[in-house]
Order: sequence, then structure tokens, then C-alpha cells
Amino acid sequence: MYAFGVSPAATKRTNINLDKDLVDAAAAVLGTTQTTATVHAALREVVDRAARQRLAERDFARLTPEALSAMRSPRTFA
Repeated sequence: MYAFGVSPAATKRTNINLDKDLVDAAAAVLGTTQTTATVHAALREVVDRAARQRLAERDFARLTPEALSAMRSPRTFA
């Protein structure tokens, strides 16, 4: 495993100006200790939030209590 769970081929090196107080506040919330880890965690949070929002907007009209019960029932294999 590479640092921060990202392979070197998947990284982008760049220089950005960050508000130190904002980075420190985000690190405290995210439980990170390094700036790179804080930025990665914050970016993951944004991507995850967008995915949850898309999921919340989906129509699950056919997902009735009966359908859920059928999905949860034990299956028999021949």
C-alpha cells in the first residue's frame, strides 16, 4: 500500500495556497494529521456526499416491503 492509499501513478503533484486555519479545522474534523491526508479526505467527503445525494434522488418505487421480504428470504440451491 502506498502513502494515503494512492499509487504514485494515480497522484497529481501541484502547488496550491491553503488557508492554514481551514486545513487545521478540517484535519480536526477528519482526524487527519498531514495536509495531504486532510485534502484527500476532504475530497473523498465531497465525492461521497455527491454519490449519496444521487442515491437519495433515485426512485425506488418498486422496492416495497414485500419485495424486500422476498429478497431477504433464504434461497434454496439445486
